[in-house]
Amino acid sequence: MSVGTVAVVVTEEIGVPSWDLYELSIPCTVFGKPQPDLADPWYELRLCGTGAGEGEGGTGGLGLLLRTRYGLDDLADADTVIVPSVPDSCVDEGRPLPPELITALRRAYDAGARMVSLCTGAFALAEAGLLDGRRATAHWMHTAQLAERYPKVDVDESVLYVDDGDVLTSAGLTAGLDLCLHLVRRDLGAHVANQLARRMVVPAHRPGGQAQYIELSVPTRDDEGLGPVLDWARAHLDRPLTVEDLARRAAMSPRTFYRRLQAATGTTPLRWLLDQRLGRARELLESTDLPIEKVGELSGLGTANNLRHHFLRQLGVSPGAYRRAFPAR
Repeated sequence: MSVGTVAVVVTEEIGVPSWDLYELSIPCTVFGKPQPDLADPWYELRLCGTGAGEGEGGTGGLGLLLRTRYGLDDLADADTVIVPSVPDSCVDEGRPLPPELITALRRAYDAGARMVSLCTGAFALAEAGLLDGRRATAHWMHTAQLAERYPKVDVDESVLYVDDGDVLTSAGLTAGLDLCLHLVRRDLGAHVANQLARRMVVPAHRPGGQAQYIELSVPTRDDEGLGPVLDWARAHLDRPLTVEDLARRAAMSPRTFYRRLQAATGTTPLRWLLDQRLGRARELLESTDLPIEKVGELSGLGTANNLRHHFLRQLGVSPGAYRRAFPAR
C-alpha cells in the first residue's frame, strides 16, 4: 500500500524546449524515489502518456523517447494528477490541446483526484473547466494569456503557487518544486518535507504567496546580505523578535532591512517571521507531545489562543487537529 498514487501527464511534445523536461523531472524526483526512513510507504508514481506502451510519448527535439505502460485512462485511478508544461504551440499559438487529455482530466477530477499543474499545465486544467471561479497561477510570462483565454479564472500573476484545496497551480521552473514539496508537507507533515528538501539541497519552504519575480537584484554573498541574520532568527524564534532587532543585528537601519528582505524574498519581515514561526510550530506538533501552550511559546507565537488563531487562519485547522493528522514519528 502506498501513501497515494501520483499520476504525471506526459504529452507527445514534452521535452521541447528543455525546461519542460525540468518540470517533468520535478514530480519524478519528489514522488518517484522511495524514502523509507522518512515515510513508509511512500508515493506510487505513474507516468501517463498519450501513447502508452507504444513509445510515442515524450518525443521531441532533444532526441528523447519516453515509454510508459500507463495511458490517460489511468488518471482516473490516481489520488493526485500532475500536469507539467503543455506544448508551447498550445500556449502561444492557441493550438488545441488533445481532447482525450481534457476528457481524462475531467474524469480524474470527478473521480476525486487532487489536480495539480506546473507552469503552463494550468492551461490544460483551465481548458477542462477545473479552474473556473478559482484563483490560479502560472509562469508570469504566460499569466496574461491565461487570463485572456479563460476569463472565468481568477489569475494571480505574482505568486509562486496557489493551493485551492483539491486544485493547485504553480508558476514555472523552481516554483513547481515548491508546490511539490508543499504537497508532501500537506500529506506527510513539515518534518518529512523539510528533510526531503534538505536532501535535494533546496529551501525547505517558500510560501506560496511569495513573489515569483523580483525586479531588484538579490545579494549573492551572505556577508553582503541577510543570510546570517535570518539563520540567527530561525534559531531564536522563541524570542520576541522585532524588525528593529533584526535590522540592528544586520547592522542596517530598519528601513534598509525591510527593503532588502522584501527584495530578496518578496515578502515583509513580519510575514517572513510568521511563516518561520508557523513552520516551527508544525514541526513541534508533529515530532513531540509538548502541550499546545509550550509549542506556542517555543515557536514564538505566544499563547495557545494565539497559536490556534494563526493555525486556523493560515492552515484552516486547529493545532490539535493538525497534531492528530500527523502523530509524532
